[in-house]
Amino acid sequence: MQRSPEPELMNAPDQVIAYSDADFSCGDHSLIERLSQLMEQALPVLPEAALILDLGCGPGNISERLAVRWPLSNVIGLDGASSMIEIANQRLSDVCPAIKNLSYLLVDLSQCCLGDIPQINGASVIVSNSLLHHLHNPQMLWTSVKQLAEPNALILHRDLRRPSNDQEVDALCAHYVSHAPTVLQRDFRASLFAAFTTDEVRDQLDQAGLGHFTVTEIDDRYLEVCGQM
Repeated sequence: MQRSPEPELMNAPDQVIAYSDADFSCGDHSLIERLSQLMEQALPVLPEAALILDLGCGPGNISERLAVRWPLSNVIGLDGASSMIEIANQRLSDVCPAIKNLSYLLVDLSQCCLGDIPQINGASVIVSNSLLHHLHNPQMLWTSVKQLAEPNALILHRDLRRPSNDQEVDALCAHYVSHAPTVLQRDFRASLFAAFTTDEVRDQLDQAGLGHFTVTEIDDRYLEVCGQM
């Protein structure tokens, strides 16, 4: 099945509200637990004030969990959608005022020079969730990772993987979002068509000089990329 890209940014009001209100806690918890496992192996002692970046942070649900799990770190969530950053900051102010080690920046990876933003350079940990499939040029993610990471930084990215045919798309939609709001049903289907296959991601990493990263298929719809710089 051919890839069909979707818009890179999620700025539509109905999208912002739907994703802010949706319960992604199971997947978010899974990503944090996986990161914790990897950090125990690769970075058993995270230096105080170490920088953790959440790329494509959306409304901030994973950024918040990162900040709570590693309270001595400095967590920054980045997103290119101004409406998402607005919601993330509102949540931080209204719902999570006790979190003091988290901030957000409006940063479009495809449009800015990351070297001109010193506060996001030299990251010890970089994560993203469901970002890669939004990018029309996937190398933008891996180039950004190389620019922003310090030596030996830990990288964890999780995303959908593209099914083989329309029938698989229909089955996944029926199983996972049949009772979800219309906007989430629409976006989930579009994201499956926009996602990359495991082999495509491995090729991307080889091109980026990150071929030592591991790409693993998870359950029936996700893939995971992890490794150290």
